[in-house]
Amino acid sequence: MARRPLPRILSSGTASLARGRDFARTAADSATDVLHPLLTIGRGLRILASAGRRKWSETPKEKRGPALFLGAACVLVVALVPYGPPLALITLMAAAAWQGRDRTPVKTGPSDAETERLGSLYEALVPYFSIPEDPNALFAHGGDWDKAFSGYEFDEAGRITRLHIRYPAYFTDGEAASRARIEALLHAKSGRGREYLFDWDEEGNQVDLSVLAALPTGIAAQPFVTSPGETVLGFTDAGCVQRTLPVLEGDEPRDVPPVIWRTGPRSTEPHLLAVGQPGSGTSTLLRSIALQALRHGGDVLIVEGGGSGEYSCLSGRSGVLAVECGPSGAPATLEWAAQETERRLIATHRAREAGRPAPEDTRRPLWILLDQPTVLAHLAVAEGGPDPLAQLQVPLRHGRPAHITVVVAEQFDHLELLNDAVWQHTRARVVLGPAAIQQITDVLGLPPHTTPTAQVPPGRGYARLGTGPVHRLQVPATPDPYDDATHPRFRQAVLELLPDRLAPGAGGGQGQEHVTPAKPVPPAQAQGPAIDAPEIPEVPAEAP
Repeated sequence: MARRPLPRILSSGTASLARGRDFARTAADSATDVLHPLLTIGRGLRILASAGRRKWSETPKEKRGPALFLGAACVLVVALVPYGPPLALITLMAAAAWQGRDRTPVKTGPSDAETERLGSLYEALVPYFSIPEDPNALFAHGGDWDKAFSGYEFDEAGRITRLHIRYPAYFTDGEAASRARIEALLHAKSGRGREYLFDWDEEGNQVDLSVLAALPTGIAAQPFVTSPGETVLGFTDAGCVQRTLPVLEGDEPRDVPPVIWRTGPRSTEPHLLAVGQPGSGTSTLLRSIALQALRHGGDVLIVEGGGSGEYSCLSGRSGVLAVECGPSGAPATLEWAAQETERRLIATHRAREAGRPAPEDTRRPLWILLDQPTVLAHLAVAEGGPDPLAQLQVPLRHGRPAHITVVVAEQFDHLELLNDAVWQHTRARVVLGPAAIQQITDVLGLPPHTTPTAQVPPGRGYARLGTGPVHRLQVPATPDPYDDATHPRFRQAVLELLPDRLAPGAGGGQGQEHVTPAKPVPPAQAQGPAIDAPEIPEVPAEAP
């Protein structure tokens, strides 16, 4: 039997009903918006009427007569007063609008999920903050967490963002190991993947936990507002330093707190050691330091052990004496640096004996930047040559009065190959990339004040200048401008900061006639010109 089609009213009724419901819903919303003041006043009149009936029912019977007489008298007075009825109506409508307003309930305490999280955190701290001999233990299984947690905040996901904890006075908060156990527990229970700041108050037996915001990663290399002798290593948290710098993050101006490293004859941290994993940003830090040194009129000498060519953008530039990356040229370059240090010291000493100021060429800053020098040292020793790091002892020990600064960047796996002179004289330290707390402590001398995370952007780490505190650090983005894999905006910022290229036959820096060593240096086996090479070959035009 053939199937009979449905009537048209049934086949097309669904779409019509849907359109009708949408129209009705839209009309109702519009009417609610238009009639919202009347609805508010009506709700207020209902509340006032309910309050009046309740008040009348609570009034004793013997007092209802005088109350009615008093009310009638008030109505009569209002009726006889000029403009009394309109004013009474306006007052009634205002009171109704006030009583009928929307009242959003105010949150007075944590939600059930937040209470459960605080309770579990309290129970986890009981074994660390309690002893059996304490008759009135602040932390006890099944105890009240309100006495221990006096302040707390949560984010939208229900995770703790701030927590104020009171602990008993017998807790050994003076021991770093005890504090580290508490910090590790709070880090695990409050949520991994974030950086937490722990502020211990040993006098008040209190500790504050707070989640730190991520440091800005969009600040590119740019001309920072600094004086000669000041180098911006990166940027840190607000409140950790007493200074801010105006910078551009993209096209937006900002004031950010910097980590300033001061060099020169009066510096207490004349040399720097940067340590990290491959890809952590140590080469980026060295490029940033080199560009700032060149901007302030210094000479730069680069020794690259990795052989990746990340400093080829500086080859042949004004102020760059050499970019050396060969195992045969590195010892000669560092030997020249040692002789130049001695020459500056002797010239300065003779000038002072004669009552004259030091020569200008001895006061011109010289920066020696070494990236993974242990690789070149290993190759030089394997070929039977001298260790080039041995020549580095003279600039490290006597470089401060000679206006010579040494910056060494090395990886964690090769730290044992660095000699004692590097460890003794590099009092400014930087650790970049993911690292364990013990690794950071071994390099900086102090553990970080925050909990390091496993995933960090390049250039992110910690810095400590001398005996100062440990700061979080984000190095400004200073990539190799010839690396197409990096952001075009960052590469263009580096290209704009590069000095002009030297003309053929020009010297490597100002006052070049004063820095020629007594023993000729062999031609550099690198991408840049040798220090005393008589002529610098032409280099290809800069990439657009």
